[in-house]
Formats: sequence, structure tokens, C-alpha cells
Amino acid sequence: MDYFLFLLDILKKKQVYGVILVIAFSFLIYKFLLSVVKKIVIKGKTPIEIKRRKTIQILFENIILYVIFIIAILIILEIYGVDTKSLIASLGVAGVVLGLALQDTVKDIISGITIIMENYFVVGDYVTFGDFTGEIISLGLKSTKIKSINGDVLIIANRNISNIINQSQKLAGVIIDVPTAYEEKTEKVEKVLKEAIEQIKLIEGVSKESTYLGINELGSSAVNYRIKIVCRQGRKYDIKYESLKIIKQAYDKNKLKIPYEQIEVHNGKDI
Repeated sequence: MDYFLFLLDILKKKQVYGVILVIAFSFLIYKFLLSVVKKIVIKGKTPIEIKRRKTIQILFENIILYVIFIIAILIILEIYGVDTKSLIASLGVAGVVLGLALQDTVKDIISGITIIMENYFVVGDYVTFGDFTGEIISLGLKSTKIKSINGDVLIIANRNISNIINQSQKLAGVIIDVPTAYEEKTEKVEKVLKEAIEQIKLIEGVSKESTYLGINELGSSAVNYRIKIVCRQGRKYDIKYESLKIIKQAYDKNKLKIPYEQIEVHNGKDI
């Protein structure tokens, strides 16, 4: 009983129940604001719009978290009798000094907000920065991470991002040349390729604009028939592999020959 009364006396203290109420109230406000932001921001008809709005949501979530955390700390300090007004005034002077020391960080944050709000790119986009091409895997207020198809990750400070090419805001064009033996009838080859393209169009991310272009080259040992596959930038490599498989199966089914390089040796006396 004495223990219970002792605990009750502790909880009655302003420094205890006040802190608990501030933390609980801050948590509820944070969750409420997150739900509001999610309802307002996460809307979009195209994959690009959805990715952009998701990135904006993450940005606002971070801002809300920091703001609520700072306000909660100030209220808790006030509960413990700290003169927060003087503290804020002192921080204002210190902030100027700190701001000068952290100019690059401030530039990164401003650039990060600009990138998101101006829709330069979002997480999931494929971009080219200098000689490096890859997928945006992280977009923060300070830095951006790009991952290449080889798994290399390039980390760029947001203030240094300029002249970046966003490839995801347009569809990719994948060109495939299909070498075919000269003895195969052109009409038959074109018919098979057009049927294969219709199957390729069923692959996720492939546009209906994909088409057969025609004979591209009369090579030394084969006729090269060219097709163009229009698809989402992020899946162009996977789609190319799947398309080649479909074409190979179509050729096998229709007994069309894909020649390989051969060397014919002639006896000079017989030429």
C-alpha cells in the first residue's frame, strides 16, 4: 500500500505527469498529421505521379517529426523551469554561427527540397549523372543515392546535383536485331516476328507502340530483322531478356534458322 501511495505521489508531480502528457500528445499529433499528409499527398494516376507524391510524403513526415520533437523538448524544458525564451534567444545567436559553419549542409537541404518540389526525380527513377547511370534508391534532404545495374552506389550531395538526365519520365526504346538465315522466306520471318511482338506486348511495362521495323542489314552470313520494343525505363533490361526468349521460342516452333558464324575452306585447285 505504501509503495502504491509513493508511486501515486510521484505521478502527481508536474515534472512527471506533464512530461508523460507532452510525449503522448506529441505522438498523437504526429500520427494524426501523418494520416492527413498521406490522404492529401498520395494521389496520382500514373506511376511517375505516385512515386513523386510518395517522395513528398516522406519529406513532410521528416519535417513534421523534427518540428514536433523540437516543440515537445521546449515544452518539457518549460515544465522543469527552464527559461526557454532566453534559451531560444541564445540559440538564435548560436544558430547564426552554426549556420555559417554548416553552409554546405544548408545548401544540401535547400537543394533537396527543390529537387522534390520541382519534380527533378523521385525514388525509383532511372537517371544519368555524368557517366553514371542507375536507379534512385534514396532521396534525402542532404544527399541522393544512385544504384547502377552492377550494384555500384553513387552518393551525391544534393548541392552538387546539376545537369542530371531523368530517363524515367519517358519510355525507353529497346532495339533488337534478329539474325536469320538467308534461305528463310522473308514473308514467313516477318509473320513470325510480328506474332512474337504481340506476345512481347503482354509483358508488364511494354507499350503497345512496340513494332517490327523491317530488314536492317544484309550481313555476311545472315539477314538482320529489326524490332523496336517501347517499355518502362526501369524494366528495359528484364524486358529485353524476356523478349529474346520469346523470339527464340518462336523461331524454334516455326523451324527458322538463326545462323552462327562458319568458315568455309576451299581447295585452291577446285576454285
